[in-house]
Amino acid sequence: METDHRVQGLANDQVAADWPALSEAELAWLRHHYPALEDGCDVLWHSPRPFSAAALVRSGPRRYLVKRHHARVRTAALLGEEHRFIAHLAAAGLPVVDVLHTRHGATAIERDSWTYELHAEGAGQDLYRDSPSWTPPSEPAHAREAGAVLARLHLAAADYHAPQRGTHLLVARDDLIRAPDPLSLLRSELPARPGLAAYLSRQPWEQDLQRAVLPWHAALANRLQIEPVLWGHNDWHVSNLLWLGQGAAARVATVFDFGLASPASALFDLATAIERNAIAWLDAGGAGPVAHADIALALLHGYRQVRPLSAAQVHLLADLLPLVHLDFALSEVEYFQGVTGSSANADVAWHTFLLGHADWFAGTAGRALLDTLHAAA
Repeated sequence: METDHRVQGLANDQVAADWPALSEAELAWLRHHYPALEDGCDVLWHSPRPFSAAALVRSGPRRYLVKRHHARVRTAALLGEEHRFIAHLAAAGLPVVDVLHTRHGATAIERDSWTYELHAEGAGQDLYRDSPSWTPPSEPAHAREAGAVLARLHLAAADYHAPQRGTHLLVARDDLIRAPDPLSLLRSELPARPGLAAYLSRQPWEQDLQRAVLPWHAALANRLQIEPVLWGHNDWHVSNLLWLGQGAAARVATVFDFGLASPASALFDLATAIERNAIAWLDAGGAGPVAHADIALALLHGYRQVRPLSAAQVHLLADLLPLVHLDFALSEVEYFQGVTGSSANADVAWHTFLLGHADWFAGTAGRALLDTLHAAA
């Protein structure tokens, strides 16, 4: 396997991959299991995304995305949770990626310590292929279109009912922010989350969360608890969409990367979209992250054109924004500490992502963005 594969790092840089690139031997093995690959596999591109190994391959006249996960992160059963949601959305007419089946009808297959899935190449252009998450879109019109398609996804998901995900690892859930007492709930989860427990045992974590997170949680009161549970994408960034056309006229052609999907709420998914797209978290220049209020408002406008929100819901959306990253940030801490064994990356996930993002919203720029959303109600 390749040893010099580089992926996107946590500081908007290129770093050595935790997971080796897909090898010719693996692709040859997959050919025996996936009819779509029986004409051979030529690797065209290795993905720089860090949490798994993926490659765009050509087999005959068609192209496919092969994705490999470590079994500690995703089993075939866990991928099935995502694939069933994708299938429901496809049946409802949403332009989602096509998950392909093995000769025996499975959508994921396991071998040794790895789990594999295969997707057909989606329609459209990958305009943001080289853009990390949390990089704002180049056009407010793209944000408006993304907001509209997210609303369509939520309408399609309204009659989808499935249990909570079977893992916390690299999944975005809203259990903690819905809970009346997030610290008690997290404390109760730690015995079943040894990687997270090991990291937090070295931190004054309860004091940290009481300082940075709980004041925002108090502002939600009980309003989020009454929001209907709804399966969402939960990683709605323009780099997870394929596009038809250029510039302001571009339209979403395919939605992909449902790895963070879970039953949370529509407002949780929309708040995540604003956090991912409207704040340049990884901007290394200037005084720190820059808020793009025009992008946030474009996302909200596009969404409301398709799925109207009340003024009260928009106020709740704004109040939710400083907390929407909480569960996923904890899952990253757990992943880095318990799976890849990188305490340094776990530190970034805890101090920079979880605590740092919450603190940013308490500053001038963060407050201004929240005020803009409240004014849009």
